[in-house]
Amino acid sequence: MSNNSSIRLRPAAPTDAAAIRDTVRAAYAKWVPVIGREPLPMRADYDKALLEHQFDVAVEDGRIVGMIETMLADDHLWIENVCVAPHAQGRGIGRLLLDLAERKAVEAGRAELRLLTNGAFEANVSLYRRQGYIVDREEPFMGGMTVYMSKKLAGSPAI
Repeated sequence: MSNNSSIRLRPAAPTDAAAIRDTVRAAYAKWVPVIGREPLPMRADYDKALLEHQFDVAVEDGRIVGMIETMLADDHLWIENVCVAPHAQGRGIGRLLLDLAERKAVEAGRAELRLLTNGAFEANVSLYRRQGYIVDREEPFMGGMTVYMSKKLAGSPAI
């Protein structure tokens, strides 16, 4: 893993929508041949999503190289999307973004993080497992399998 000290995390602004869309499209492009279609995040309306959800971005040299989209629920923090641009992968940026989500959950008094991913995205499932997430259930979706995962946060207040 390379040094990620040049990475700055910040809340996204509505003006980041195009850069976020480009980052998501680049990050998910490798999965198109695996599942035979564009993954749903590639089709999202990020202008709209930025108004409705919390986004944080990883920035290097003034360019967005990763992002995480979260939503606060009554009893957990939902991670809607997290990705890193292909040229920046393998440097721990995804882990930095997931760590940020954990801090946000704790600050909001939530004791759990939840997310889902496509079961065909084996590298993603493996990354989440290494970060302490467990598989809660799997459900068929669009010819594949959706994997629902969660992580309980130690030291979080009980809800």
